[in-house]
Parts: sequence; structure tokens; C-alpha cells
Amino acid sequence: QVQLVESGGGLVQAGGSLRLSCAASGRTSSRYSMGWFRQALGKEREFVAAMHWSGGSTFWADSVQGRFTISRDNAKNTVYLQMNSLKPEDTAVYYCASRTKGGSYYYSASWSYWGQGTQVTVSS
Repeated sequence: QVQLVESGGGLVQAGGSLRLSCAASGRTSSRYSMGWFRQALGKEREFVAAMHWSGGSTFWADSVQGRFTISRDNAKNTVYLQMNSLKPEDTAVYYCASRTKGGSYYYSASWSYWGQGTQVTVSS
């Protein structure tokens, strides 16, 4: 089992920045791919970004590409989501996820472990 704990959410004005962190514990491995999803109130959970366990490939939702950056520190078992130029439509609960299995990065069903989420609110 892998436990994931997100932090770094909060309230920010449009155009501002936040950095989310996700600390992994338990049966951690550098061979876990890591990702971020988000779920706005009344909407389905959607893919935001992911990084292959090797760090060689990253994947983005069109809505955040160029504004968000995903990175990981394997020594700390932590993955980060740097969010810049935030917009009110980025408001959501952000979830960290990890996986070792295959399948599309874009679908939540392809991910094995989930954090509890952290709220990000962007005011206009």
C-alpha cells in the first residue's frame, strides 16, 4: 500500500501561483508514475498532469499546459505541482495519484493510489 498526502492548497487571486506537494509513504518506489487530478464542485474528476516514473515523459491537460509544471524528488518521495497564472476555473480539489500499472494516464481508473485532496480556490 502507498499513502499519499497532499499539501499546499489555499486561496489565491487570479494570476497568482501555488505549489502543491504530495508526500508518499508506505510501499513507495521510484518506479511509481505520479499524477494530479482535480475535481470542481459538481463536476467529474479530471486529469491535470502526470509524470512517468523515469521522469522522461510528462503529460498535460490542454487547459493547464504552459501554466502548470510537474516535478518529483525521488529522494523525498514527493511530487510537486507548480501552478502559475491561476484562473478562477482552476478552482477545485486537487488529488495526487500514483500507479505502477499501465493504461492511459488520462483516466482515473488507471491509477492505483489516491490522496485525500487539497482545496485550491482562485478568486477573480
